Amino acid sequence: MSKKRILFIATEMSPYLELTEFAEIINKLAIKSNDNGLEVRCVMPKFGVINERRHRLHEVVRLSGINVSIDNDDYPLQIKVASLPNARLQVYFLDNEDFFKRKQVFNDEQEKWFDDNGLRTIFFCKGALETVKKFGWPPDIIHCSGWMTGLIPMYLKTAYKKEPVFSHSKVIYTIGQNTFKEKLGNDFAKQAMINVNIKEKDVECFKDANNTAMFRGGATFADAITFGADKPDKKLVDEFSKVKGKKVIPFQGYDTDLTDYLELYNELASK
Repeated sequence: MSKKRILFIATEMSPYLELTEFAEIINKLAIKSNDNGLEVRCVMPKFGVINERRHRLHEVVRLSGINVSIDNDDYPLQIKVASLPNARLQVYFLDNEDFFKRKQVFNDEQEKWFDDNGLRTIFFCKGALETVKKFGWPPDIIHCSGWMTGLIPMYLKTAYKKEPVFSHSKVIYTIGQNTFKEKLGNDFAKQAMINVNIKEKDVECFKDANNTAMFRGGATFADAITFGADKPDKKLVDEFSKVKGKKVIPFQGYDTDLTDYLELYNELASK
């Protein structure tokens, strides 16, 4: 019997980028899933603060040539890869000269929010799914974490629902802690409508274009929800702690043994 496949799409992951404590949990989840017989791949943004030499990143030439279209503009996608330390699994990094070469993550040196964080988010979410299509690697489970991945569950249920590579994929979304108060732009929801299969009602939950809206959108379209922080937005806790028809895992603590996650992966992969 072939191994079940799990794809982690994350804003952050130890040891490459640690913005919140959940970065370490993603690292442990990837390794534990791999050790428990799942076939694992990880995708994250290649922010300029990630040291390519230290982490031994190199470009994946066979995956070159992808362009990501957003709002009638095309942006070239460069894909790099590294092996996760102490584990035999691959982490793929999505790069672009305009969006990710800068030496900061979401704010400039004066702590000013980048005006294009909305476009960067759409580029990453669409680029991650285009990368998996290029792999030709159908994941059974897609676990999204970090607000920057919030569009992916919606894309999987709309723009990409007829793609053969995602036809059997179940998506899990982790609601974390709010880390910014700014907006992703007045046109964010409109720009997120990347093809004709996405309707205005599909992006309604993203219209506030803030941190809470990204978590809400991701959880709304996911097949299962987990909480990855001890103090998430109370509105989201009230809204998503008990959702009919969805498995929900409450926050387990940062020292969890991850058993509940593994059980959730196996349960969804068997459906």
